[in-house]
Order: sequence, then C-alpha cells, then structure tokens
Amino acid sequence: MRDQNRLGQGSLVRESILVTGGTGTTGRRISAGLASRGALHRTATRSPRAPLDVRFEWADDATWTEALRGAGSVYLVAPSGVLEPLPVMQPFLKRATDVGVERFVLLSASSLEPGGPMMGMVHAWLREHASEWVVLRPTWFMQNLCGQQHLASIRDESAIYTATEEGRIGFIDAEDIAAVAIQVLTRKEIASGDVILTGPEALSYDDVASSLTTALGRPVQHRRLRETDLAARHMSSGLPKDYAETLAAMDTSIAAGSEDRITENVEQITGRPARSLAKFISENVAAWQTK
Repeated sequence: MRDQNRLGQGSLVRESILVTGGTGTTGRRISAGLASRGALHRTATRSPRAPLDVRFEWADDATWTEALRGAGSVYLVAPSGVLEPLPVMQPFLKRATDVGVERFVLLSASSLEPGGPMMGMVHAWLREHASEWVVLRPTWFMQNLCGQQHLASIRDESAIYTATEEGRIGFIDAEDIAAVAIQVLTRKEIASGDVILTGPEALSYDDVASSLTTALGRPVQHRRLRETDLAARHMSSGLPKDYAETLAAMDTSIAAGSEDRITENVEQITGRPARSLAKFISENVAAWQTK
C-alpha cells in the first residue's frame, strides 16, 4: 500500500459510513466494531432489522438514495455469486461519487490484480474515478473452514477437498480483515492504495488437516483433487459452472505458489498481530464436532 501509516493521533472521518454486505462475514464484524467505537454508520442489507440497518440492493437503484444519505465513506462487498461484478456495481459507484462519497474501501482478494477478473475490474475503476480509495486484498479466510466451503466435509467426513496440492496460504481471520477495514474507513491519513492482508504464517492444507486432527482428536485428511473434479464438486453444491471453474482454477494457482507469502500489514495498520490458524481452530472446535 502506498505511504503505509502507523496509526497515531489522526483526524477521524466525520461523515457516516455505509457498510455494504453488512450482514456478511466481514461486514457484520465491521458494523459491530464501528458501533463499539461510536462511529456514525449504517448497515446495508436486503432485510433491515436493526435500528442502524438500511435497505439496499445492488440491482434496485430505488434503495440507493436512502443508503447513501450522509455517507462520506462506503465499504464495498461485491454482490454474491457474480463472476464479473463491475457492471452490477458501477451504476451505484457513479451515484455515490455524484452525491459526494469521498472514500471507498473495497474487499477484493490477494489473487486479484487491478484490471484483472472479478473485483480486479472494480479495483481499477476506483483507482481511476474515486478521490480516495483503499482496496483490501486478503488471502483465504480462516472462516472458510467452518463455513459453506469446508464445514460439512470436515465435520461429516473428516476431510478437506482442494486442488492446491502442497501449495501454501497465509490464511487470515475475518476479524483481522474487519479490524483493518475499520481503521481505513475512519482514518483519513491512510492513503489511497491496495494492501495485501495475510495471517502470520503460510500453511498448506496438509498443515491445516494436521492442526484439525490435533484439535478434534480424530484424523482429518486433505484429499487432493484435480481442478476439473473440484469444479464439479463446487457445481454439485449449487455454484454456477463459470464461477465453480474460476474457484477451482484459483486452487491450481495456489498449487503453483501464488499465495505462498505473508505480510505484516495487519499489525502495521491495527497495532496488533494477526491471529494464527492454530488459535482460530482451537476457538472454533465446536463447529466441527459431529452430532
């Protein structure tokens, strides 16, 4: 990230912050963190329930006016299940800039370069059109292990299915991503740019399986698939063919070393170290216990 700042006494962003994807993995953590700090914000969701919730849908511009009212910063999470999100997001982004939103913080991924596929195109658009922008590029979430991607197979089969072979990943906790996002959303002195976010160590899925074996007290295996077989597995769980194939291809890239790195950006931006995978697993053992 250009001109990375250690946080000290800096000016707080005074305008309201709109959190899209507000009930998702990072969004709900960001909203909770902003609330605990007393930061003025609203949570964008299709189904508002709480007092600070506001109805929002990417495809319904009638929801944008109220969502953007008073907003000076927006946290952006791409619409789910959309392989190329820029055409869906761009009309909203234009509206947001027109009404005075200054700072955009996009959740992208470490594997996606600006101008590349998926959030890469949104990244490039923000770089060209936004007055202030930060793109968070985390590696793979630790929460994937106890979410839709891997929960059922770990719990019911004691297995993790990937096409990553021996490739290593600096798995990151979504709590750490949210902590970074809160700083970026509320501290104007953090300059525009993109930042790679990882956990403290790069691990293979064999390492992950070993840690789960120790924590659960039963053998957990990493079952290596070919890319085509993994794509078929994703499709069998309901993902569209093009999206499933893209995810499977990402595993092949991991096998080639694309995610074998760690950074200290979490600690530099938040002032505390990133959480380790071993600690995450130890705190979430109940998720993988068989019923």
